[in-house]
Amino acid sequence: MRSPPCARQQAVEGLQADRNLPVHLLNELVRILPDGMYLTAIRQQGLVVTINGVAQSNDRVSEFLKSLGNDSPWLTRPELVEIVASNVALTPRDQRRVSNFTLRVNLRRAPEAAAAASAAPASAPKQ
Repeated sequence: MRSPPCARQQAVEGLQADRNLPVHLLNELVRILPDGMYLTAIRQQGLVVTINGVAQSNDRVSEFLKSLGNDSPWLTRPELVEIVASNVALTPRDQRRVSNFTLRVNLRRAPEAAAAASAAPASAPKQ
C-alpha cells in the first residue's frame, strides 16, 4: 500500500502540472483573437489573467469575450473590467476611433482543461 505523498512532493507535482500554463494561454489567445484587435499587456497572477488591448469596435471586444468563454478548454469565466473609447492618430490628418479594453479570465489546470475539452461538443471550424 502506497503512503500519501508528502507536502514537498505535492508541491513539486503542482509546479510540474502548471509549468505549461503560459504556453497554453498564449496559444489560446492567438487562436481566438479576432481580426481588428491587438493586445497591449498580459499579466498572470496565480490562475487569473488580466488582458489589456485595443479593438476597432466594442463588437470585437464582445466577440473576443464570447470566444474566451466558449471556445477554449483552457480559459474560463471571462469578465470585462473596463472599455474606454479613444482616438488613434494614423497620420496627422487621419484619426480613428478605437476601444481600449481590460478584461480578466481564469486559467484551468491541465486535468480541468482535459475534462472541459472532452465535455465540449465538437464545433465547426472557423471560417
